[in-house]
Amino acid sequence: MIRSTHTRREFIRNSAVAGTMAALRPTTTSFAGPLAIASKNGLGAVARAVEEINQGADALDAVIAGVNLVEEDPDDLTVGYGGLPNAEGVVELDSAVIHGPTCRAGAVASLQGIKYPSRVAKVVLERTDHVLLVGDGAQQFARTHGFTQEDLLTNQARELWVQWRENLSNRDDYLPPHGPDDVDLGEAIMRNEEHWGTIHCSAIDLQGNISSVTTTSGLAFKLPGRVGDSPIIGAGLYCDNEVGAAGSTGRGEANLENCSSFLIVERMRMGDSPQDACIYACERITQNTHLARLKNDENEPAFNVSFYALNKHGDVAGARIRGAGQMAVADQNGARLIEMAYLFE
Repeated sequence: MIRSTHTRREFIRNSAVAGTMAALRPTTTSFAGPLAIASKNGLGAVARAVEEINQGADALDAVIAGVNLVEEDPDDLTVGYGGLPNAEGVVELDSAVIHGPTCRAGAVASLQGIKYPSRVAKVVLERTDHVLLVGDGAQQFARTHGFTQEDLLTNQARELWVQWRENLSNRDDYLPPHGPDDVDLGEAIMRNEEHWGTIHCSAIDLQGNISSVTTTSGLAFKLPGRVGDSPIIGAGLYCDNEVGAAGSTGRGEANLENCSSFLIVERMRMGDSPQDACIYACERITQNTHLARLKNDENEPAFNVSFYALNKHGDVAGARIRGAGQMAVADQNGARLIEMAYLFE
């Protein structure tokens, strides 16, 4: 059941997140780090990012170093090397970076054969007049700048892909003709949530500057060429050095249709706390979800989206559309997981 505004606000006031963040730092002045936040699979990433910041690194270099740990981890099936492939068995990677101090961004999408798409995205920022490169062009660009092409499909990911192929039935992403009220379209969208995944990481460095990165192998067994929200500035991530940063994991199409990360940063600009801003984005997606096939029996979104945000003052929080969850945070007190707010049980 959706929480009423009154109930939700009571939850926010009393949640572990609000209490933890209130104890972290003041809300009246800008905060100089170290501080890093990430999705739950980024506990090691935020620890690495803070370590880099304490050694003098810029926030962007720090968050990229953090997510590289996940990009190279063959046991994370949702990011980088070992990520689950598309419907044809090919691993396609997406990533974007935003450098707060210079208001610059770089991104790559549908990148094949390059283990560290976040690093390539940074080179797009630094060495081109563009923001987004895709497909063969992104791969050629990476090779031009010295990145090694390699096979990213691990045996574990390949076996899962083979199982999916052997049990396709009507669970692929090719949908029959349908209208907004049709429900019985198979399980194209309602996959097991383990097939959704990404890592987002944002940080504040010792100069008080903010930067962000998101990197992913995208939706498991997606249509070849499908690009979600992760490499799209304003959807999968957004950063404003004078306000804060936000990023997301979950159903990318919902973020693409609602520009969710940009929305969160703008709500913080208007005075929302990070948690209120993330809840607002969850509510916006809920209000704009009209297709019957994307709803459950309670008329709620049947999918999940999670948001992670920090503001210029060093306040951090996250929120999800569905169910309790955790996010990673690191500062001078170390790395830890904290609870996130949510709309629906």
